[in-house]
Amino acid sequence: QVQLVESGGGLVQPGGSLRLSCAASGRVVSIYRMGWFRQAPGKARDIVAGISWSSGFTNYEESVKGRFTISRDNAKNTVYLQMNSLKPEDTAVYYCKAYTFGQPDQYWGQGTQVTVSS
Repeated sequence: QVQLVESGGGLVQPGGSLRLSCAASGRVVSIYRMGWFRQAPGKARDIVAGISWSSGFTNYEESVKGRFTISRDNAKNTVYLQMNSLKPEDTAVYYCKAYTFGQPDQYWGQGTQVTVSS
Protein backbone atom coordinates (compact mmCIF):
# COMPACT_ATOMS: atom_id res chain seq x y z
CA GLN A 1 0.00 0.00 0.00
CA VAL A 2 0.98 3.60 -0.65
CA GLN A 3 -0.35 6.53 1.35
CA LEU A 4 -0.41 10.05 -0.08
CA VAL A 5 -0.92 13.19 2.00
CA GLU A 6 -1.37 16.53 0.26
CA SER A 7 -0.91 19.96 1.77
CA GLY A 8 -0.50 23.58 0.73
CA GLY A 9 -3.89 24.51 -0.63
CA GLY A 10 -5.75 27.66 0.31
CA LEU A 11 -7.21 30.95 -0.82
CA VAL A 12 -5.09 33.20 -3.02
CA GLN A 13 -5.75 36.28 -5.10
CA PRO A 14 -5.47 36.21 -8.89
CA GLY A 15 -1.84 36.49 -9.90
CA GLY A 16 -0.68 34.92 -6.66
CA SER A 17 1.25 31.73 -5.99
CA LEU A 18 0.84 28.53 -4.00
CA ARG A 19 2.97 25.43 -3.59
CA LEU A 20 1.29 22.08 -3.09
CA SER A 21 3.08 19.14 -1.53
CA CYS A 22 2.30 15.44 -1.69
CA ALA A 23 4.17 13.17 0.70
CA ALA A 24 4.21 9.45 -0.06
CA SER A 25 4.71 6.70 2.48
CA GLY A 26 4.38 2.95 2.62
CA ARG A 27 5.49 0.91 -0.41
CA VAL A 28 7.15 3.88 -2.14
CA VAL A 29 9.65 1.66 -3.98
CA SER A 30 6.75 0.64 -6.22
CA ILE A 31 6.12 4.22 -7.45
CA TYR A 32 7.29 4.98 -11.00
CA ARG A 33 5.34 8.13 -11.74
CA MET A 34 3.48 10.87 -9.85
CA GLY A 35 0.83 13.25 -11.09
CA TRP A 36 -1.29 16.19 -10.02
CA PHE A 37 -4.94 16.32 -11.08
CA ARG A 38 -7.68 18.82 -10.38
CA GLN A 39 -11.44 18.74 -10.25
CA ALA A 40 -13.64 21.82 -10.36
CA PRO A 41 -17.30 21.65 -9.25
CA GLY A 42 -19.41 19.87 -11.82
CA LYS A 43 -16.42 18.91 -13.95
CA ALA A 44 -14.33 15.82 -14.51
CA ARG A 45 -11.00 15.23 -12.78
CA ASP A 46 -8.27 16.23 -15.24
CA ILE A 47 -4.50 15.87 -15.34
CA VAL A 48 -2.49 18.99 -14.56
CA ALA A 49 1.09 17.72 -14.56
CA GLY A 50 3.08 14.52 -14.28
CA ILE A 51 6.64 13.53 -13.42
CA SER A 52 8.68 10.38 -13.80
CA TRP A 53 9.87 9.24 -10.39
CA SER A 54 13.26 8.06 -11.69
CA SER A 55 14.16 10.40 -14.56
CA GLY A 56 12.28 13.52 -13.48
CA PHE A 57 10.79 13.91 -16.96
CA THR A 58 7.75 16.18 -16.77
CA ASN A 59 4.66 16.95 -18.78
CA TYR A 60 1.94 19.58 -18.38
CA GLU A 61 -1.61 20.28 -19.40
CA GLU A 62 -1.62 23.09 -21.95
CA SER A 63 -3.35 25.74 -19.82
CA VAL A 64 -0.75 25.56 -17.02
CA LYS A 65 2.42 25.49 -19.10
CA GLY A 66 4.75 28.30 -18.08
CA ARG A 67 2.82 28.89 -14.84
CA PHE A 68 3.01 25.58 -12.95
CA THR A 69 6.08 23.50 -12.17
CA ILE A 70 6.05 19.93 -10.91
CA SER A 71 9.11 18.61 -9.10
CA ARG A 72 10.05 15.79 -6.77
CA ASP A 73 12.40 15.12 -3.88
CA ASN A 74 13.12 11.41 -3.90
CA ALA A 75 14.88 11.57 -0.54
CA LYS A 76 11.70 12.92 1.06
CA ASN A 77 9.34 10.86 -1.13
CA THR A 78 7.54 14.10 -1.91
CA VAL A 79 6.26 15.70 -5.08
CA TYR A 80 5.50 19.40 -5.38
CA LEU A 81 3.40 21.61 -7.59
CA GLN A 82 4.52 25.22 -7.70
CA MET A 83 1.67 27.31 -9.05
CA ASN A 84 2.35 30.87 -10.16
CA SER A 85 0.21 33.50 -11.90
CA LEU A 86 -2.90 31.80 -10.60
CA LYS A 87 -6.22 32.50 -12.29
CA PRO A 88 -9.81 32.09 -11.06
CA GLU A 89 -10.20 29.18 -13.47
CA ASP A 90 -7.48 27.31 -11.55
CA THR A 91 -9.92 27.00 -8.65
CA ALA A 92 -10.44 23.30 -7.93
CA VAL A 93 -9.68 20.47 -5.58
CA TYR A 94 -6.16 19.28 -6.42
CA TYR A 95 -5.32 15.60 -6.07
CA CYS A 96 -2.02 13.80 -6.04
CA LYS A 97 -1.78 10.41 -7.77
CA ALA A 98 0.90 7.74 -7.57
CA TYR A 99 1.34 5.22 -10.39
CA THR A 100 2.76 1.97 -9.08
CA PHE A 101 4.01 -1.40 -10.26
CA GLY A 102 1.82 -4.29 -9.24
CA GLN A 103 -1.72 -4.15 -7.94
CA PRO A 104 -3.24 -1.76 -7.09
CA ASP A 105 -1.54 0.20 -9.88
CA GLN A 106 -2.54 3.64 -8.63
CA TYR A 107 -3.23 5.54 -5.43
CA TRP A 108 -4.88 8.90 -4.76
CA GLY A 109 -4.46 11.48 -2.07
CA GLN A 110 -7.40 13.01 -0.25
CA GLY A 111 -7.28 16.29 -2.17
CA THR A 112 -6.57 19.88 -1.21
CA GLN A 113 -8.73 22.88 -2.09
CA VAL A 114 -7.25 25.73 -4.11
CA THR A 115 -9.40 28.84 -4.46
CA VAL A 116 -8.31 31.78 -6.59
CA SER A 117 -10.46 34.80 -5.90
CA SER A 118 -10.24 38.47 -5.11
